[in-house]
Amino acid sequence: MPRRDDRLAAGLLLLVLVALVVAGIAPHDRRVFALEVAPWLVLLAGMVAVHRRYPMTPLSHLAIAGLCLLFVIGAHYTYTRVPAGIWLRDALGLQRNPYDRIVHFAGGFVAGVVVREALLRRTHLVRSWRTAFVVALVCLAGAALYEILEWWIAIAAKRGASTFLAMQGDEWDTQWDMLLALIGAALAQGLLSRLQDRQMRRRGFKREA
Repeated sequence: MPRRDDRLAAGLLLLVLVALVVAGIAPHDRRVFALEVAPWLVLLAGMVAVHRRYPMTPLSHLAIAGLCLLFVIGAHYTYTRVPAGIWLRDALGLQRNPYDRIVHFAGGFVAGVVVREALLRRTHLVRSWRTAFVVALVCLAGAALYEILEWWIAIAAKRGASTFLAMQGDEWDTQWDMLLALIGAALAQGLLSRLQDRQMRRRGFKREA
């Protein structure tokens, strides 16, 4: 990977870690904060560990860092109390704080970028509607697994749906989360596929048909 990309990755990682430290100084609920950040910190550590052998495009680095910052904000306030979400709720006349749904949409969007890059680089798939469909299904499966993981963590930690899962009384919250992740994954591919392909070609990453 070019050194410029290494500097970008290192700078984004530093930004996320600084944000994490600041958010962890006085979170609304320290136990919920730890539960929220633990899963993605494990994933982030894994990405750092394989960075030299599996460098990603700048697009993927930027997308992942942006999602991590959204996670940090949600963990600091808890998702039902994020001020930006409360402002949106009041401005749009909604019945709930939509911040957690924004994050699930963003999670699907970022997954659409990262999963597509991984499949194009590590399999024999090429750019086509079939690949887009496979990427969307993988992201949907990931969203479903994340919902199951959240459920298990909430039970193990004895944290209710209102505090940790941020259901806010919505019986269809899990279904909405998965749908928004799917929409995010589809939209990411529609908007960013060409940019991603250019970045992969410049770095010799992309398998050609």
